[in-house]
Order: sequence, then structure tokens, then C-alpha cells
Amino acid sequence: MEDVALIKPAILALEDGSVFHGVSIGADGETSGEVVFNTAMTGYQEILTDPSYSRQIVTLTYPHIGNTGINEEDVESHHIHAAGLVIRDLPRLVSNFRSVRALDDYLAAHGILGIADIDTRRLTRLLRDKGAQNGAIIAGADAQGDDAVARALAAANAFPGLKGMDLAREAGTREIHEWHDGEWQLGKGYDDFRQRERPWHVVAYDFGTKHNIFRMLTSRGCRLTVVPPQTPASEVLAMNPDGVFLANGPGDPEPCDYAIRAIQEILATRTPVFGICLGHQLLALASGAKTIKMKQGHHGANHPVLDIDRGHVMITSQNHGFAVDEASLPANVRATHRSLFDHTLQGIELTDTPAFSFQGHPEASPGPHDVSPLFDRFVAMMEGRRQAA
Repeated sequence: MEDVALIKPAILALEDGSVFHGVSIGADGETSGEVVFNTAMTGYQEILTDPSYSRQIVTLTYPHIGNTGINEEDVESHHIHAAGLVIRDLPRLVSNFRSVRALDDYLAAHGILGIADIDTRRLTRLLRDKGAQNGAIIAGADAQGDDAVARALAAANAFPGLKGMDLAREAGTREIHEWHDGEWQLGKGYDDFRQRERPWHVVAYDFGTKHNIFRMLTSRGCRLTVVPPQTPASEVLAMNPDGVFLANGPGDPEPCDYAIRAIQEILATRTPVFGICLGHQLLALASGAKTIKMKQGHHGANHPVLDIDRGHVMITSQNHGFAVDEASLPANVRATHRSLFDHTLQGIELTDTPAFSFQGHPEASPGPHDVSPLFDRFVAMMEGRRQAA
């Protein structure tokens, strides 16, 4: 049995005045952000390291989190981006042949706050009914008493919210670089494509991308040049790419005017363009559509999406709090995919230039692989352009 002296208190407070008392499972201190819930049953390590969760406190609805520990491979960026983690139960026994450390040690080592032993069902219902809430976590020896509750509530209400917040320039790469890793294989790790032929040169805008997106492009023969979010279109086009990729990323797409201008210039050249998540929203904005802040957003690995053209339903991985307003689509943009949870727009295609995008995460890390053929579509688009030249 654990020594009670080793158990540190933690408080989660929301802007509506709700307060949850639990135990700390990470670093001591204080953090704030937008509190959202994710319904995935696995993949907590990928979720924590997804840059799209910047400035967000993630609640995992599955009750037991941490039982497979932490390994060196299942990461989607170089560090944890989530502002905090909220779970029901942290199992003390870790069992997985790749595990090298426990989840609570991992959080503490990265300076990330976490809280466990709270009623995550109550919290999820609250977020479902009221929408995503600004919140704060206080953890450590001083996270108890009325003063601590008051500090947590003040921090929650002081958070400005993600609407109008440009986080892409913070989460994206700082310098141009090449990407060589392919997809993961059991017993081999990530495939190295450094010495392999890759016929397609893709310039990828990194707005806070998940690494598995780049891995899946590389495995399909793409030689990736990754550029920072504010890279001018002229610099990208000077690299003579076969295609341009617009990555996922955190925050509100509307303030990213630098990216919207660049995309408009690239579209004018009829260079094939493929966007995912934030990249999907930015492509829509560059085409003249509008985006909206969602009530709860979509966060999970079990979201049904309709492929409108084929009439097929796909189970998808999702992580976004903003959506493209389908009613605002201009005449040259058509809807290709739609959520079957709330009927929000999930995919678009431009009819007058080779460009398309998807709102969810087809790289499926974590999540199902139903939408991975979109990467093949991008390659086919580049091949078609080369043959027509």
C-alpha cells in the first residue's frame, strides 16, 4: 500500500465555478488552458505529444490510463504539448514489453501537471452540456484549502480562451529541414528512407504537425522539405515542389493570415495541395470560406465520418475545436466528407485547382486507419500533374 505522505493533492477548477479535488500525478505547480475530453481508449502518449493540444487540458474518458507505461517510440512530437492531463485512475502496475517508465514519472519529468482520482464522467457530462471550459490545475502540497480553490478558480477565469489565439507559429518548426523517417514496424522501429528513392518532392508547412503524418507521406515515396508556418509562398515555390502539404496544428485558424496569403498564392499556380486539420481550415479560409468555434470540438478515435462521394462511413481519429462553416463555402469548393455525430464539415475539394483537405487525422496515431487512402490520393494527384506537364 502506498505511503499517504507520498500522495500529493491536486485541484481542477473550471470557469463555471466547478471544482474537482484529486491527487497529483505529475509536476507540482499551476497550469491553465481549455479543458476538453477525448474518448480514445488507447494512445495517451500520442495524445499528450500532439501539438494540436497546445494550451489545452485533456480529460481522458477511459477510466484506466497509464497501464501500458511510456515507451520511446509512440510520440508525435519532440515533447508534451498538452497543458495538463485529467484521468480517473492511474494503475500502479505497468505492463508492456516496450515500456521504459511510468506515466506519472513521464509527466513530472516534462513539467506537466496531471490530476487523477476525480469523477471524469461528471466532468465529461459538464463539458458535453456546457461546451469546452477554460480551466486550471493546481498540484502539490499547497493544493488544498479555500485559498487553493480560490487561486485555481482565478487562474481558470484568467485564461483568455483559444478563440483568436494564433498558436501555429509557436508549435511549428523554427527552421527548414528534411524528413526521412517512414512508418513504424514491430521489432524494427521507424523505417529510414534516407537512402531510398522518393520520386515526389513535397514541401510541408509545419503548423504543429504530428510526426506520423510525415511518416506516412515518406512511406509513399515523398521526399519532405518541412518549412516553418510563416514561410512565404515564393520561397516554397522556388523549391519546385510536386505538391504542398498543410499540416495540423493548434489554435484558431483565422489569425494565421500569413498562412492564408501563402496558400492563396500557391493555389494560383495549380500546385497540388493537401491539408489536414488546421491545414484543412486554412485551405478553406484561403478559398473564401469561414470557420467557427465549436461547442465541444471533436476529440477521440471513434468518430464516424461519411464519405459523401462513395456513400461509405469511416471511423476516424479527431482532434479539433474549430470547424469550417459549410454554409460559407464558395462556388468552387465542394463538401466531400461530413461528420455523422453533428454533421459538421469534414472534407473539401476545390473544383478549379488540384487541392483537397480533411478535418480529422487520417494518419491514425492513435486511431483507426480508414482514412489513410487520402495520402494515396495526394500522391496520385501529384503523379497526374507530372504526366500532364
